[in-house]
Amino acid sequence: EAPFVKMTNAKCPSYNKSWVEVHYCRLKAYSRNKTSLNVNATFLQPANNISLRLKLMKRANGYKPFLWDFTLDACEFMRKRNQPVAKIVWNIIKDVSTVNHTCPYVGLQTVSDFHRIEVPLPMPTGEYLLLITWSFDGKPQFSTDVYFTFVEDP
Repeated sequence: EAPFVKMTNAKCPSYNKSWVEVHYCRLKAYSRNKTSLNVNATFLQPANNISLRLKLMKRANGYKPFLWDFTLDACEFMRKRNQPVAKIVWNIIKDVSTVNHTCPYVGLQTVSDFHRIEVPLPMPTGEYLLLITWSFDGKPQFSTDVYFTFVEDP
């Protein structure tokens, strides 16, 4: 059997509602073992200088840093696709997202019916949290926090 990933919670707080308005950020349950993520946000002003801080946490008496924690220039990545870990995340979401072009980003941005997750890295079974903080011009604007359970091959 293949590794199994199930999203268990999603939160997308906006820190600056004059720049990013998150309309919804929720999971939809299709069955006991299948959920999909839907995010709908509007960038109210053009965003030309976007950086992402990606941090993977593993639950062990609270969530602790696990595997990676790095910052990425998102506009440069969308031009060159040159960061290996970001490329893994990108390949997972590119088909279900409107965030599929180079900067600037303005207007409605969505992730719709995201449920297919194939993790190309060996990971131990456990509960995880992927934290992505989106900063525009060096200032945090919003974050996408996705909680999930991972079960490695039996």
